[in-house]
Amino acid sequence: MRIGKFTNEQLKDMIFSHLKNSDDILLGSGVGEDCAALDFNGEACVLSTDPITGACENVGSLAVHVSGNDIASSGAKPSAMLVTLLIPPEKEMKDVQKVVAEIIKAADSLGINIIGGHTEVTDAVRRIVVSTTVVGRTKSSDLIKSSGARQGDAIIMTKYAAVEGTFIIASEHSQRLKKVLSQSEYDMAIALGSKLSVIKEGITAGKLGATAMHDITEGGVLGAVHEICEASGIGCELYKEKIPVLDVTKKICEEFCIDAYRLIGSGSMLITTPDEKKIVSALEKNGVKATVIGKITGKEICLVENGQKSILCAPGADELFNI
Repeated sequence: MRIGKFTNEQLKDMIFSHLKNSDDILLGSGVGEDCAALDFNGEACVLSTDPITGACENVGSLAVHVSGNDIASSGAKPSAMLVTLLIPPEKEMKDVQKVVAEIIKAADSLGINIIGGHTEVTDAVRRIVVSTTVVGRTKSSDLIKSSGARQGDAIIMTKYAAVEGTFIIASEHSQRLKKVLSQSEYDMAIALGSKLSVIKEGITAGKLGATAMHDITEGGVLGAVHEICEASGIGCELYKEKIPVLDVTKKICEEFCIDAYRLIGSGSMLITTPDEKKIVSALEKNGVKATVIGKITGKEICLVENGQKSILCAPGADELFNI
């Protein structure tokens, strides 16, 4: 089977089509949805779970940020976390302690309480696998879905494309990259590890009229835009030249012959809204770069490049798995 997430069609055929939702489920499984949510008398309990499988280094920190970001995409603040650690027999206790320290440090920085989980040594894995489940809370009426984009909305992207991918590749291929990057460029790539959270932008945009939000993960910004449109049953025009990409990211992607626009991108949030000026202004006042990169329109999901419009394909395997 192909490495990476199941395709949207596989998810629909094998999983989503067999599920039923009861009346207390505000948000269930669906293409592009980052979270699930249950209604408790007007309060939404928001949940998300994710493993880290595409990285070998910094897996503890990445695991916390990825699930925390999913909660933020609903407009909620993550508050508690369960952690599962699967450890291959050949690992030593110092390896586990390193991952645990990363988890605790990242969770503390985000104000997330670790309240339980599971730890196991097993030959079912070849490296340490961290899976996190995060819980948040918001008013049921304030819940934001990935499927809420509307005709005429602007598409806003925070920070830069492939923030997470740039950090992962720099962390795991330092010797090769130090031959093509200056020291300052390499340091910049590593520093992106401190930019992986989108909790600030999720909570800010959620309060200011976001109709949909989606954390950019596997499949990069192009994959995330496609998912938010498919989830909402609507099309878009996405302007490739407006998508911000750091020069260091471009250099890394050129070195490994991969596409920055389809590279894993935690640290960046997609937001749709009819009032882009208000949200962009608020984000930038909070120190978060925000760029309008397209608009929701029609039924076709289109990429516009050099004035030419083409159909944007559904996300495939993330570029990280091509290295």
